[in-house]
Amino acid sequence: MSHQPVIDGLEFAKSSSKLQGAWPVAEFLRLHDVLHSTAGTLRYELRGVPEERGRPVLRLKIDGSLQLLCQRCLGAFEFPLHMEVSLRLAATQFEVDAEPLDAEGPESILAGNEMRVQALVEDEVLLAMPIAPRHPACASSAADAAGRKQTPFAGLRGLIGSTKH
Repeated sequence: MSHQPVIDGLEFAKSSSKLQGAWPVAEFLRLHDVLHSTAGTLRYELRGVPEERGRPVLRLKIDGSLQLLCQRCLGAFEFPLHMEVSLRLAATQFEVDAEPLDAEGPESILAGNEMRVQALVEDEVLLAMPIAPRHPACASSAADAAGRKQTPFAGLRGLIGSTKH
């Protein structure tokens, strides 16, 4: 069985702590519905940053790959993950809600005394995944088909000339 680290979020960030490890993809249960296979491993590195814009921050790096199920052809394809996110910690939900949303800045999350690192990793992987994953070839063929203008009666055009009375 793999390690299951739990951190005190605010203390981890304030003390500039660092934690790294890896988990088999099979241990991320919330991912199973979109996976073709649970093979592989996700590696992570979590660092605490005492103050960034007046707040403690967690920096999370995740590397690995997932075997996703293409939503167009239902085949397997490899989805590489190389991501780095910053999570600004808040002591209360009021602080999270009061923070203005910034598409470029770190997301604010509620810090806890017992934050499961595996859940943090899984949350970020879920957020990074495409809504409808597809092979690059399947995605480009769908874009080509969408690029051609279709009229509602295009299929009837061929039938008009072929009917003989």
